[in-house]
Amino acid sequence: MERLPETFPRFLSDLPLFGTSSTERVAFRQINRKTGNRLRQQLVDEVTREPVEGPDKGRGYEYAKNAYLPVEDDELDAIAIESTHTIEIDSFVPRDQIDARYLDTPFYIRPNGEVGQEAFAVIREAMRGKDMVGVGRVVLSKRERVIMLEPWDKGLIATTLRYPYEIRTAEEYFDDIPHLTVEPEMLKLAEHIVKSKAADFEPAQFVDRYEEALIDVLKKKQAGIVVSRDRAEPQPRNVVNIMDALRQSLAQEQAASVVPKKSGKRIAGQGEMLLPIPGKKKDLVQKATHRSNARQKKAG
Repeated sequence: MERLPETFPRFLSDLPLFGTSSTERVAFRQINRKTGNRLRQQLVDEVTREPVEGPDKGRGYEYAKNAYLPVEDDELDAIAIESTHTIEIDSFVPRDQIDARYLDTPFYIRPNGEVGQEAFAVIREAMRGKDMVGVGRVVLSKRERVIMLEPWDKGLIATTLRYPYEIRTAEEYFDDIPHLTVEPEMLKLAEHIVKSKAADFEPAQFVDRYEEALIDVLKKKQAGIVVSRDRAEPQPRNVVNIMDALRQSLAQEQAASVVPKKSGKRIAGQGEMLLPIPGKKKDLVQKATHRSNARQKKAG
C-alpha cells in the first residue's frame, strides 16, 4: 500500500481528551490520625535508611537482584521520539480482525480547525461504509503508540493498542481444560435459556453499588452521624450447579410433554443463572495482558 500523503494525517492532530475518566470516583488521601493533616511521602535509601533529596534522586534499571544500572535523563532524552501531535496512518484493516485483547485506552478525535473538516468527514465515512479502521502511530508521553481509528458519531475514536509482548497466550491457561462432548439435549436447553434471557446492552443499568455506599458513608460522617463498623452479613444466594439445573429443566420439560402443564413457575435455580466456580479465584481468573519485566520497570 502506498504511503498516505504527508498532508493527510495533519487534520488529526492534537488528541483533545480521553474517552474514559475515573475522576468521578471517590479518592482518599493519607493523613495523620493525630493532627488530621495530609501526609507527604519521603524517599529513603533502602540500605542506609537516610532520606534522599531531589538532586540525589536518579533512575536505574535492575538487571540483577539489588543490582542497578544507572540511567541519566539526557540519555533517555537522546532516544525520545519527537512528539509531533500528528497521527501517522499506515493502513486500513477490517475491524473484526483486531483482537479485543489488544484494545487499551480510547481517545476522542475531532478535526483540527475548519480546514481539515471536509477531509476528516470523507475518511470517516469511507471507513464507516467499508467497516474498516485505520491503524497508525502517535507519540504520547514521549513514547510511540500504535492506535486504531474508527468512526464514532460525528468524530473518531482512537484506541491505543497493546504491543504483542503485552498479550498473554490463552493456551497457557486453557490447555488443561478437558474436551467434553456436550449432550445435544443439554445444549438445546441451554440455548433456550440464553435466548429467554437475551437483552440489549444497556450500560446505564450498571450501578456501582460500592461507590454509592461509600458516598453515603461519607455524607453521614460529614453530618456527624455515627457510621456502623459492623460487616454486613452476606445475602444468601441461590447458586446451583449449572448442569444440575439444566438436567432438572430437561426432566421437567419432558414430563410436561406427557402431563399437562399446571404451573408457569420458573424452575428453581434458573432465575439468576449463577455459576459456582470451585477453587481459588486467583487460580481461575488471570489477566489476559502483561508487560515484560524489562519494560515494566518504572523510571523514578
